[in-house]
Amino acid sequence: MKRSVFSLFMLMLFSFPQTTSAQYLKKHQWQNRILLIFAEHSENEVFQKQMAELKAYEDGLKERKLIIYQIFPKASREGLNTLNPSAPSALFSSYNSDRAPFKIILIGLDGGIKIKSNDFLPCKSLFNTIDQMPMRRNEMKKKSNLH
Repeated sequence: MKRSVFSLFMLMLFSFPQTTSAQYLKKHQWQNRILLIFAEHSENEVFQKQMAELKAYEDGLKERKLIIYQIFPKASREGLNTLNPSAPSALFSSYNSDRAPFKIILIGLDGGIKIKSNDFLPCKSLFNTIDQMPMRRNEMKKKSNLH
């Protein structure tokens, strides 16, 4: 009996951050694509390069309905510049459990992971991947029909 209560407690304890993280991101499902960018700290060289790349392509990010989260072990930022303390740092432990120094994850409109990489991701590759998705193709088709 004691063992099953302990097991249940441990299960709840370890699943809580992931559940909380998933719920936090779920608000974007079917509305926005999400780009999670993980780094041990904001001075990480690959992180700096990735952020500079994304800032250079802000229009493309908006067009593809991308929400950016910069996630560090104890803090998070939403967008390219603004600090958002409400984003749970549990995202770091949930999606970067291997504690990679840098990781980038693209989550589609459906909530599924579309790209996962520990390397710099050029916007050209990011946009190419998104533009091949069926929902994105529909968005582009609708946009071209309006013009």
